[in-house]
Amino acid sequence: MSVVDTASLTWILVATAMIWIMLPGIGLFYSGMTKRKSALSLLWLSFMSLSVTSFQWFLFGYSLTFSVSGSRFVGNFANVAMINVLDGPALGSLDVPDIVFCVFELMFAATATTIVTGAVCERGRMWPTIAFVFVWCTLVYNIVAYWTWAPNGWACVLGVLDFAGGTPVHIAAGTSSLVYSLVIGKRQPVTDVEQNRPHNINNIFLGTTLSWFGWFGFNGGSGLKISSRAVLACVVTNLAACVGGFTWCMLDYLLLKPRFKFTLFGFCMGSMAGLVCITPASGFVGAPASLAIGFLGSVCVYFGRKLKVLFKIDDAFDIFAQHGIGGFVGCILTGIFAQKYIPALDQISIAGGWLDGNWIQLAYQLAIASAGFAWSFVITLILLLIMDRIPGLKLRTTEDGEMQGIDYDQFNEYTHDYINFQREIYPIKSSSASSVITIQTVNNQNSAQRRNNEVKLVTIGSTSPVEDVW
Repeated sequence: MSVVDTASLTWILVATAMIWIMLPGIGLFYSGMTKRKSALSLLWLSFMSLSVTSFQWFLFGYSLTFSVSGSRFVGNFANVAMINVLDGPALGSLDVPDIVFCVFELMFAATATTIVTGAVCERGRMWPTIAFVFVWCTLVYNIVAYWTWAPNGWACVLGVLDFAGGTPVHIAAGTSSLVYSLVIGKRQPVTDVEQNRPHNINNIFLGTTLSWFGWFGFNGGSGLKISSRAVLACVVTNLAACVGGFTWCMLDYLLLKPRFKFTLFGFCMGSMAGLVCITPASGFVGAPASLAIGFLGSVCVYFGRKLKVLFKIDDAFDIFAQHGIGGFVGCILTGIFAQKYIPALDQISIAGGWLDGNWIQLAYQLAIASAGFAWSFVITLILLLIMDRIPGLKLRTTEDGEMQGIDYDQFNEYTHDYINFQREIYPIKSSSASSVITIQTVNNQNSAQRRNNEVKLVTIGSTSPVEDVW
């Protein structure tokens, strides 16, 4: 191989490892947002999703997604068990071998499945989730990714622009998580505040950090070569994330009660929104457009979270807003801001988007985004309704198991040690009145009370009670 080929090969392998880091990052992000008594399950699922998806990808997933002799709708089994996948040229690139492209694209499939698993938060059983990941990757991700990226896929033939997975990863995963939340039902809340309060902001911060880092490989590597375009993809990725985080913080500062307070959680959510929205556009837009994408994406996701309240769906981590709405907005904005001079850096010719006078590109983007949403919604709904009626694959755990926590119900270990404290009273100072905090614990062996592994903090003598549940 030439020096240039070796450089590109090295960059794609590094990008693959960077995307891998995103998977435990997503697990930490989800784990920090859930209650302590179910936090370990989300960490476990991030690795289990990778394991199941890797096996499926080796068996037939890669062939279904990227076989060059498939139909307009789906690939075939020409490369089943990775037959003839080694040192031939990768799909769409002569700079890296097929085996490198295969493992690089595996990380995208694993990211999509890991995103979906957040929908089981605090009430889902693990075995059905494992089965769902395998079947969902086959019937949803492989097919939507084939439409978008395979040379014979209908969307690719149409001329759709999706650099790094706005539809296959984000729209498909976000939509399917919404359906999973709808089918599995609402959690058992003690209060609305408890249901929506993250238990560990540090984990959310660390998960965002790992995901942001991995996103440079996610977007920067999707051109399959080291070039100025790859560097530009990293630049616009970082800018969109920064603008998205800043925008969300300002919205929280002005709209969230108590007013005029910043939130680290808000910055993490906003930066993730910016990253999602820039994903399909990252190889087609310049720095000025990325600022607009980060801003508009963050605003749309921020207010898009209200949809789950409107439809009364318990989307615990706002996955649909973050990835479904964010991916949809990013896909549409790609049709507006894409410019043909940027792919030309890699000797790739496109007609550009609306800014380049190619207004029909917006219709193409709307077509793939809508098709990805519709296919993911319908297939996931059918799949879950069937699974929930199969003995042994019932999606939801028992009520006792849910109140005890998924970690206690489904695992033999915990992210935190649960210690039976004695009832103590601590005096605190309050500007309005003398107050005390009562800490009351419930023995986690007493299943009759169905409050296992919980600690309540109740402020007495104050006008604003505070409650936190383990």
